[in-house]
Amino acid sequence: MTATGDGRRRNPYELTDESPVYVISVAAQLSGLHPQTLRQYDRLGLVSPGRTAGRGRRYSARDIELLRQVQQLSQDEGINLAGIKRIIELENQVAALSARVAELQAVVDGAAAAMQQREAQVHASYRRDLVPYQDVQQTSALVVWRPRRDR
Repeated sequence: MTATGDGRRRNPYELTDESPVYVISVAAQLSGLHPQTLRQYDRLGLVSPGRTAGRGRRYSARDIELLRQVQQLSQDEGINLAGIKRIIELENQVAALSARVAELQAVVDGAAAAMQQREAQVHASYRRDLVPYQDVQQTSALVVWRPRRDR
């Protein structure tokens, strides 16, 4: 069993969206594309399926969804393949940066909680018997001191 991102143990035989299970003919059927189109997309780096030991392509459910997205951008939106590749790269970069921001936010939240806990410990350790605390009232009174002239 392998660990997931949240620390839970996962069965290595459990299928996920990233599990490469579909051969090219099935992936082509599921995506509505010709197998040769899938090969071209692989060569261009638009969709990178997993490989078997014999170098055969294996597509995941996520790969098939990406193939559908490429098809939609190409045919419906009229975007060329170079533009689609750039869009995919930018979407992947945004996803990676969002994950990193979430990770850093968790670190910051943890540090803030630790700081507040330490601050509470410091305040709890004050010895109030040595210096009595009194709330000082601010006034606008002016006190003038003049030395005596008795001498």
